[in-house]
Amino acid sequence: MGVGDVSKRILIGRKLRSSQLGETLLPKRIALPVFASDALSSVAYAPDEVFIMLSVAGASAYVWSWKIALVVVLVMIAVIASYRQTVHAYPSGGGDYEVARVNLGDKAGTTVASALLVDYVLTVAVSISSGANYAGAAIPFLRGHEVLLAMGLVVLLAAMNLRGIREAGTAFAIPTYLFMFAIGAMAVTGFVRMATGDLPKVESASLDIAPVPGWEEPLGGLALAFLLARAFSSGSAALTGVEAVSNGVPAFRKPKSRNAATTLAMLGLAAITMMMSVIVLAREMGIRMVDPAEQHRLLLDGVPLSDSHVQDPAIAQIGRAVFDGFPPAFYLVVVVTGLILVLAANTAFNGFPVLASILAKDGYAPRALGARGDRLAYSNGIAFLAIMAMVLILVFEAETTRLIQLYIVGVFVSFNLSQLGMIRHWTRELRTTRDPGVRLRMQRSRLINTVGLCLTAVVLVVVLVTKFLAGAWIAILAMVIFYAGMRSISRHYANVARELAADEQDRVLPTRVHAIVLVSKLHKPTLRALAFAQATRPNALEAVTVSTTDSDTAELLEQWDERNLPMPLKVLHSPYRELVRPVVEYASAIRDANPRGVVAVYIPEYVVGRWWEQFLHNQTALRLKGRLLFTPGVMVISVPYQLASGKERAKEMRDEYWLAPGLRRGSGRR
Repeated sequence: MGVGDVSKRILIGRKLRSSQLGETLLPKRIALPVFASDALSSVAYAPDEVFIMLSVAGASAYVWSWKIALVVVLVMIAVIASYRQTVHAYPSGGGDYEVARVNLGDKAGTTVASALLVDYVLTVAVSISSGANYAGAAIPFLRGHEVLLAMGLVVLLAAMNLRGIREAGTAFAIPTYLFMFAIGAMAVTGFVRMATGDLPKVESASLDIAPVPGWEEPLGGLALAFLLARAFSSGSAALTGVEAVSNGVPAFRKPKSRNAATTLAMLGLAAITMMMSVIVLAREMGIRMVDPAEQHRLLLDGVPLSDSHVQDPAIAQIGRAVFDGFPPAFYLVVVVTGLILVLAANTAFNGFPVLASILAKDGYAPRALGARGDRLAYSNGIAFLAIMAMVLILVFEAETTRLIQLYIVGVFVSFNLSQLGMIRHWTRELRTTRDPGVRLRMQRSRLINTVGLCLTAVVLVVVLVTKFLAGAWIAILAMVIFYAGMRSISRHYANVARELAADEQDRVLPTRVHAIVLVSKLHKPTLRALAFAQATRPNALEAVTVSTTDSDTAELLEQWDERNLPMPLKVLHSPYRELVRPVVEYASAIRDANPRGVVAVYIPEYVVGRWWEQFLHNQTALRLKGRLLFTPGVMVISVPYQLASGKERAKEMRDEYWLAPGLRRGSGRR
């Protein structure tokens, strides 16, 4: 086993047979943290965004916070109920993409796919960047190196997922459950202290907020509506990640649909409970938050704070106050919150590869994205996602505030088209269903999806109006690029399929085969190529060499005559010492002289066993093949000759294969 193979085994583990695919499937207790971490992680920033948006009109506008949270909860309930219908109707893992493509057409499906792919990439970039910023704030020597840390975390997550989703899910289950426990314990403690009249104030409660000029109270109807819409659109970030379960149904154990629907319900219950708890406690404990770039609007006794003031997140402020007598609990809350932001990216690492594999199967993505790796994970999709996320992190310098503005558009585009597709799905099924009980269930499902469509359509309009100029246009542009790319790939595959379709003309044999064996020196590889070419019995056979120096050519001709070989040696003179052009021109001339014939070019090649030896041999052969493959009527045949290192490597590969798990030495051999 070579160094590269050893490194690969250490990184991702031993290979798994295709028959072991069932061993990688997830039970509900593992599926919940795998697919819910993205939606749950929004608890760490969605409440903050609501308060920051409302702060434009001053702290008095915080009275609307819990009402906005209730509206977000209402939308979340509708979306989760809608996706429970989706996982039952379409359990193959296509999720929104499959629903839109089957019911609304290819263009709608491609639109949904482009929106989801962009959202998955942004999920990784936003979550990892936020986690890196948390780490930079907690550990001083990491400050200023957030970009490198974020990129390193992406690589780590990719490596863990390359080992297979079950192992990755097990590794991520403990932190996710710890996060749920920590936030739950904080909320219970806070509400108990509030019921006993012992609820403390948070550290920022002593501050006041200066409204942005023009937004002073009392606000008119239109201004107030726009303010609430902005706060609602920011709070709607809590809905991101809900769709991941419908795209990951194949990763569940049987019964897949039922387990996926149950996981969705548990996800929704946990996210709603935690988000409402955080917003209500923050409001009751007197939190004050503004945009990080506008720290001067925070006033202490009427004096603006300096821009160097550090504004802690809402969860950190609540945890410090609620657990004022027990600091370890506060540190647990802060640590697991920062950790869940990093692990939220794991949702995308599970959803993106599955969706990409379905797109590849349907011809909208490169087919390599549909191939499973050694550990039965979609390795190419995982690697592609990691690279795209690292590019975003590098371009936006791991600044969460810049990335999060791009974040929510794509998911609501997919929400809307998915709900519309499900409505058409149930309408079509109702036309052919006669059983009253089944029809009643379908009508109920259609009503749920109709309500979901109405609510998500309103949210999408609000998001576009309030966030377009803030950065949402970048996400829309990215979706357009993905859409155009997928349509181009689909057209390419369709054109290739038409060109490759067999017809009667393909059965016509060539009238003549003219074989050419390329000769540089008269050694064993050349003699083997000559013998192989003779064995194919072509109509004409000749050896060809390119003369760049007269002395080498004369020596080769002398050796040729001494061996008395049965075929002629043709010399192509190259005064400018070119090797490739004379051969291509000669093969083309033979083909032009007999258009219905075939020119077969035999190229001797060395087979080496060490990676660095590849750079020392076969360079001219590679250039020749690259040119000849584009020459009509010319076939290129490589005749391998194994050097000693190549033979050793071949033996290692044979031994590695026959000693693989589940195979006995000698089984299948003769």
